[in-house]
Amino acid sequence: MSVYPIILNQTKFTHRDSLKYPYEERALQFGDGVYEVIRIYQGEYHLLKEHVDRLFRSAEAVKIKLDITHKELTDLLLELLERNQMEEDGKMYLQVSRGSAPRDHVFPADDVSANMYAYMEDFPRNVELLKNGVSTITHRDVRWEYCYIKSLNLLPNVLAKQEAKEHGGYEAILHKDGLVTECSSSNVYMVKDGEIYTHPATNNILHGCVRMRVEDFAKELNLPFKEEAFKVEDIQTADEMFLTSSTSEIMPIVKVDNTEIQDGKPGKITKQLQEAYEKDANITKNKINA
Repeated sequence: MSVYPIILNQTKFTHRDSLKYPYEERALQFGDGVYEVIRIYQGEYHLLKEHVDRLFRSAEAVKIKLDITHKELTDLLLELLERNQMEEDGKMYLQVSRGSAPRDHVFPADDVSANMYAYMEDFPRNVELLKNGVSTITHRDVRWEYCYIKSLNLLPNVLAKQEAKEHGGYEAILHKDGLVTECSSSNVYMVKDGEIYTHPATNNILHGCVRMRVEDFAKELNLPFKEEAFKVEDIQTADEMFLTSSTSEIMPIVKVDNTEIQDGKPGKITKQLQEAYEKDANITKNKINA
């Protein structure tokens, strides 16, 4: 993956090598900040408004004051795309912290501004995985109670994702008190008898931007979409499973731990949703069923 040279630093543009923060920066010392990852297809953002809206919701939830409007930030992100002459598939990382100040658990003085930066890099679609599906593991959900906030506090997610990798898996399906919540960096779904099940959009999961689109796709395709948490044991008899995120898109799950999902191939409903996603994102190159 190649990082593009021009980055957004506060409201200015600079070369990536020029970005410097003092060591007393609250994102570095406390994980005191929020972030977004926005998908880019053929040089165009996908779900930009949804991501910007969520960034503002997350910032408000943790009481970080942003001295910028939705429109101003959107315009800056579009300019970042133009300045880098981005024309390929990629992703953009956007981060906001509570700023730089002497280390103290309490918030810094009101005159300390939030720090914000954004950069983009190439990120080709993994068509092979999207076509054939992935294996996952199950893992106990030990995260905090405000998972709807897209915060920088990701250590439990990192540990779960690493365990999945060490066991040859793509993702870790998290569960709490026997109920599946989401994955370490994506939302997760089960299909049973033609109905799509996923955990309700409560504080216990991230309200994914692609998740919202999946609900829309389901309505358009007349597929029942049920915000009902399913049990870990339900996976044994699932007809299909898939996960979603900005970078994973709609990814089929064909194996969980030692359980193969049906015949170990992506299911019909998952494929329908993938087709709807490609249409929604205006994807014309590197399509799954090209």
